[in-house]
Amino acid sequence: MRFPPQNSMIQTHQAFCRKIIGARYYIKGFEKYYGPLNTTEDSRSPRDKDGHGTHTASTAVGSRVKNAATLGGFARGTATGGAPSAHLAIYKVCWAIPEQEKADGNTCFEEDMLAAIDDAIGDGVHVMSISIGTREPAPLREDSIAIGAFHALQNDIVVACSAGNEGPAPSTLSNPSPWVITVGASSVDRAFLAPLVLGNGMEIKGQTVTPYKLDKAYPLVFASDVVASNVPQEFNKVSFLSKQFTETCQCLANSLSPTKVKGKIVLCMRGSGTRVAKGMEVKRAGGFGFILGNSQANGNDVIVDAHVLPATSVGYSDAMKILNYIRSTKDPMARIELARTVIHYRPAPVMASFTSRGPNVIHPSILKPDVTAPGVNILAAWSGATAPSKLYEDKRLVKYNIISGTSMACPHVAAAAALLRAIHPEWSSAAVRSALMTTAWMKNNVGGPIADHSGNAATPFQLGSGHFRPEMAADPGLVYDASYTDHLLYLCSYGIKNVSPKFKCPTVSPSIYNFNYPSVSLPRINGTVTVTRTVTNVGASSSVYFFSARPPPGYAVKGFAWCFVLQSCGAEEELQHNSKSSGKIPWRMAAARVSMPLGGTPGLMVTTM
Repeated sequence: MRFPPQNSMIQTHQAFCRKIIGARYYIKGFEKYYGPLNTTEDSRSPRDKDGHGTHTASTAVGSRVKNAATLGGFARGTATGGAPSAHLAIYKVCWAIPEQEKADGNTCFEEDMLAAIDDAIGDGVHVMSISIGTREPAPLREDSIAIGAFHALQNDIVVACSAGNEGPAPSTLSNPSPWVITVGASSVDRAFLAPLVLGNGMEIKGQTVTPYKLDKAYPLVFASDVVASNVPQEFNKVSFLSKQFTETCQCLANSLSPTKVKGKIVLCMRGSGTRVAKGMEVKRAGGFGFILGNSQANGNDVIVDAHVLPATSVGYSDAMKILNYIRSTKDPMARIELARTVIHYRPAPVMASFTSRGPNVIHPSILKPDVTAPGVNILAAWSGATAPSKLYEDKRLVKYNIISGTSMACPHVAAAAALLRAIHPEWSSAAVRSALMTTAWMKNNVGGPIADHSGNAATPFQLGSGHFRPEMAADPGLVYDASYTDHLLYLCSYGIKNVSPKFKCPTVSPSIYNFNYPSVSLPRINGTVTVTRTVTNVGASSSVYFFSARPPPGYAVKGFAWCFVLQSCGAEEELQHNSKSSGKIPWRMAAARVSMPLGGTPGLMVTTM
């Protein structure tokens, strides 16, 4: 990899570190907007004072470490990145927002991201892992990551991006372009159970990675009942029957009364504000313990944190049980027991409530996300310059931390892409993406469909092709390949021309639905549509594949080739089939299974080829 010397780069000594082979930082956009960096809040260098970059980098390529664990010994074991033998180049583009808690997030400017991507291309990287998302989908012409990633495509670089954390609302995806791998987040088969015992003997299995407990029971209160006197009364109304919770239930900064909270356990609801800041507010008011209850939108998807006092988190249904107990009991009491790590937890994976979803409003003919990967309660390395909660008042320091987000899922897939690049250096970036998608799995560890946070079967708009399986992707049998020219033709069909001075769009652009993508999305279509796909054999010679389809009830799929033979590795076959709305199209042979998800709106008939 080529790294020219410059002021904004740290050159590591070969004898000291062969893992990180270079690092740069990009701050011009940030300082143009905010002014000079406050170096007490962040480091004017590639060094990480936030934790996010350290966590994602170690997830992707971290070396094997024995006896790794987070605060309190949770998740103890041997930890390793997905591609531990790969080298790492770091491009820091995100910075602490002035005079704001790090837990509230940081900011990344368009010009800084484009400059970083441009340098990464020039440095000769093979895979980019970009764990950056937007609050809402950005138009293609304003999407700096998409623009930069398209230049990476020209150099056949695989780009993996996080889908964003704006779920569970639909059509909230970040990074929806077809030349990036868009990664959603789901859980793993590990839990951190922290039992909550109510005064009536009921035990609720919450979760936390907070290494504190309460040895005896303390009074239990609901946040809205212990707000400070200066909180406006119109905001202090709770409709228990309708389950609509106002901000007074959410333990926001300076909202609780120390007189009412001291010595008690407080039930706070998710909503506005960060999870860890709610616990800090309970501690500020003199509370002895803290229960974080999911809102209805979060369902039973429990995210764990290293809180600053004894705490546990519960799903929505359990939060309602606790609230019912508080409302029906004269002197409610509770105690929080010490948490423990539980492996082989079932069911798993489950889609995270926060993971952004389709349909894809920027590229409606492209089904996104592409795959899902572990992004809930993930252990990885952490910066020694920030606390595990990222709150300024938290003075604890750790080497490893557990956090959640599609940012955590993205480097899992980037690592798998790096491994595939090592195994199949001749594959294009599109072939790598195809292999990861067509070998993904839609079932959980109890044999049922992967569910969403509410317990319903997840749709392709939530999990794409399914949960990625790196070991299967190494031998996918078939791939849906696409060249740089194919992507230029897609942009012609999309309505963007003159992208390359060496390429001119044809007079009649091809159907946008025929872009050779490993999934099918057909929005707002009535009647029958013919869709064409071309598969390339990357498996054994003389491979025979059989077509089958599993459309949802009320829809139909018709294939024009139910069986075909590929005589040699690299041979291609053009396929056509009719399909409709969300479902799956599997091609099967004796030793391989190649699946492609379909997504569309109700009332359509599709033909795929």
